[in-house]
Amino acid sequence: MDMIPVVVAARRTAIGTAGHALRDVPVEGLAAPVIAAVAEDVADLGLPVDDVVLGNCMGPGGNVARVSALAAGLGYGVPGLTVDRQCGSGLAAVLVAGQAVRAGEMGLVIAGGAESASTAPVRARRGPDGEAAEPYARAPFAPAGHPDPDMGPAAEALAAARGVSRERQDEYARRSHAKAVAARDAGRFAKEIVPVEGLAADQRPRVLRAASLARLPAAFVPGGTVTAGNSSPVSDGAAALAIVPEGLRAGLPGLRLRAGAVVGCDPALPGWGPVPAVRRVLERAGVELDRVAAVEIVEAFAAQVLAVTDALGLDPLGADDGRVCADGGALALGHPWGATGAVVVTRLFTRLVRSGAPPGTLGVATAAVGGGLGVAALFEVV
Repeated sequence: MDMIPVVVAARRTAIGTAGHALRDVPVEGLAAPVIAAVAEDVADLGLPVDDVVLGNCMGPGGNVARVSALAAGLGYGVPGLTVDRQCGSGLAAVLVAGQAVRAGEMGLVIAGGAESASTAPVRARRGPDGEAAEPYARAPFAPAGHPDPDMGPAAEALAAARGVSRERQDEYARRSHAKAVAARDAGRFAKEIVPVEGLAADQRPRVLRAASLARLPAAFVPGGTVTAGNSSPVSDGAAALAIVPEGLRAGLPGLRLRAGAVVGCDPALPGWGPVPAVRRVLERAGVELDRVAAVEIVEAFAAQVLAVTDALGLDPLGADDGRVCADGGALALGHPWGATGAVVVTRLFTRLVRSGAPPGTLGVATAAVGGGLGVAALFEVV
């Protein structure tokens, strides 16, 4: 029991839409303030930071975690590890840090993720003569001979495969924004946000009208159901969490990491990944989903969220409205790829720990990943 990892602090930046408020902030400029804030939150424990583990997808390379640790003023002795599981990177970083703590190899680890889509470098392939050729939009998620769809068309395919209608997608997106606006106005984000460059509130949440959403054209497939209104935006942001062994938390409340899982699925339908991932963590922990009080899923697309929740037996448009992403999610807040998996754990921390949920309350965080992966973690309030 003493080595079970526990999240005892969690912070994030406000999330900016790419090209807007945080457009000039490099990735370490996003990560360093939240790392420093989390380190300060647990300073009374008197523990040295043994490592910083950060998810990041789009560069600039050079071990973003190490650069961010130095920028945060943690000192030369803190190494840094950068994790790339694409949109699941931030949550995968939390699992990697938890594994190191559980193994007894580390005490205090700061884990999370950071993404600056605005400042990510342009990538290009070299031509046969060694000169730079045309830039390319993204690296492949799968090798030649395997499906490798962009995430928008993949969400469209998942909606078609699972029968998720346009009307349900639009309603889910409308509710995500409404929840986020209500949470922001009520101050429920305030204690988790570290201002960066003067940005202290998420840029994107707004009141959406059903009629306005219904008028938007399909964004990826002609005649399709996935639109700009029911998809998440490209975003900038960072999140960080302090993870310590149970025996060293000195009475601090937190989230005990009960189980984690990373699974593979069909790369043609990458949005399906949370279904087997959540099922695996629940099976490992011997827990039924109806015991889980809070579910945070990375809302890359409303189509993907609804396909996953349908399969898991959740009804976010009905009985589980206050259980699934109760304060909105990436559709409203934004989706900074490498950070977003850590953002959902930060949201769980606020929903359960900062709100004073009783010990034993359970929460799940999960994300789908390009290339056909799912990442999930089960937490328990202590």
